[in-house]
Amino acid sequence: MEDAEKYPNHSIRDVIESFVEQIQSTRKLLFGITISALILAPLAMGLSVYLVKHEHFFFILDEYDEFGTFLVILLVTVIIVSSIWLGLGIRQFAMLKSWNARYSSYIKKKEKLDEKISSSFELDEDQET
Repeated sequence: MEDAEKYPNHSIRDVIESFVEQIQSTRKLLFGITISALILAPLAMGLSVYLVKHEHFFFILDEYDEFGTFLVILLVTVIIVSSIWLGLGIRQFAMLKSWNARYSSYIKKKEKLDEKISSSFELDEDQET
């Protein structure tokens, strides 16, 4: 008896809708991360390329051996990581765009089904069952 009181009876539809709403809120967070990847990754890559092409870059490599080596490794790492981050950002953006279309379709179908059920049982929105 205690288990029945702890866990109220939920329909499968309620559980699925709750799950979809949770995914929708997570999608908003992922969208923010995706936008940051699409903005910050090219910025980091551009800054790294600018530093490599700067006229004093090779002077620093020649003059400061250890620092120059560290700087080259750091800039190459930034370019590689930013390229991966940009690629993942573009892929994630495409997936989120696809999810948004499917979610909109789901909402429309759900509303049509609710209207159909309401009309078949002659229920009003204001009435409680």
